[in-house]
Amino acid sequence: MSVISISKREELRRLAESARDKKAPYGEDIDLSIFEEPEERKGIEDLSKLPPEIQNVAVSSGIDITERDRAGSFVQLDHSVIYQKIQAAYKGQLEIMSINDALEKYPELEEYWWKAVRVDQDKYTAYAELYPVHGYFIRIFPGQKVDRAIQACLLLEENAKAQNVHNIIIVEEGASAQVITGCSIAPRVKEGLHIGISEFYVKKGAKLVFTMIHNWAEGFHVRPRTGIIVEDDGIYVSNYVLLKPVRSIQSFPTAILEGENSKAVFNSLIYGLKDSNIDIGSRIILRGRNSSGEAISRAIVADRSRIYARGTLVAQNDESKAHLDCRGILFSNEGMMYAIPELIADRSPKSILSHEAAIGPIAEEEIEYLMTRGLSKDEAVSLITQGFMDVKILGLPKHLEDYIRKMIELTQKESM
Repeated sequence: MSVISISKREELRRLAESARDKKAPYGEDIDLSIFEEPEERKGIEDLSKLPPEIQNVAVSSGIDITERDRAGSFVQLDHSVIYQKIQAAYKGQLEIMSINDALEKYPELEEYWWKAVRVDQDKYTAYAELYPVHGYFIRIFPGQKVDRAIQACLLLEENAKAQNVHNIIIVEEGASAQVITGCSIAPRVKEGLHIGISEFYVKKGAKLVFTMIHNWAEGFHVRPRTGIIVEDDGIYVSNYVLLKPVRSIQSFPTAILEGENSKAVFNSLIYGLKDSNIDIGSRIILRGRNSSGEAISRAIVADRSRIYARGTLVAQNDESKAHLDCRGILFSNEGMMYAIPELIADRSPKSILSHEAAIGPIAEEEIEYLMTRGLSKDEAVSLITQGFMDVKILGLPKHLEDYIRKMIELTQKESM
């Protein structure tokens, strides 16, 4: 049991109850009652002890089973935290544990619980508070520069279940880290629900690079709810990759740049396949003096998929600036894409906000040029697609960049 005070727990429950049936403003509405809670599972001593099919899907989501290139690992299978470890060389630099253990160990963590995300935001945040929840707590100690990525893996092995997650990451003053989160399912899982509450706190002079790779299924619903608060001279970078079909996903993380010289960057690479209904975006609120932001989105629409690419910039300080860049390619006569940029200057007439948005086909002259160089039409389209889905915008380590590039190539081949 967590040690959140009775008064706060009662207030949170009251707010959650008020939002139990509150539809989200974006995305497909879901009947949450059709999903069951998974049972608790036992832990494992080593990632190699995961069932082979689970290992395969974890690897396909960017997880290093050997942990050689990772500073630490966290694994949740269905509703259970089954593995958490810090490599010996990084002890004293960071800590990783289940969120429930963290709340019990650190009473002061209560001040971060539902601070960056509102508990009554919608029915999904309400669900996360009203039902049993697990998730990870990661903290980077002050001044520590963690030079290898920390990995967190959220997996589902049971069909038609709801995975309820609440995560908190705190990067203390002057610290830096990269976190890679892989979310995926076992091959036999055809439908289910993932609700993920994530609250990230980037302290003064700190930096967090957060990379999320999603691999779901055609009947799966996903509802992340993420809030980030960045202090003076802090930097937050978000990388999001979706290259597999999903029934629906709706995510609109908000970064609040409270501090002077704070910065947020959102990058996303999205491949819409089959009947996927994808509603992805980001919001950057610029409050601090000289705060800045950037959101870059690359999306491909294939089959009958729909992609809503949202981006909102809100300037609340005259000395702030931010830019949106959203581009999409339609491969299908049955697919649809909506680019929805929104710029808001809130009592900050000297702020600078800008956006570029474009949706269209691959230019025929580009294909023809490559064909004159000896490529087939399919090879030309594949090469142009890979260039459009430029992995370099993510700024990842080379081994992970190469891995995602291969994933894009495979997705492209499968979709043609």
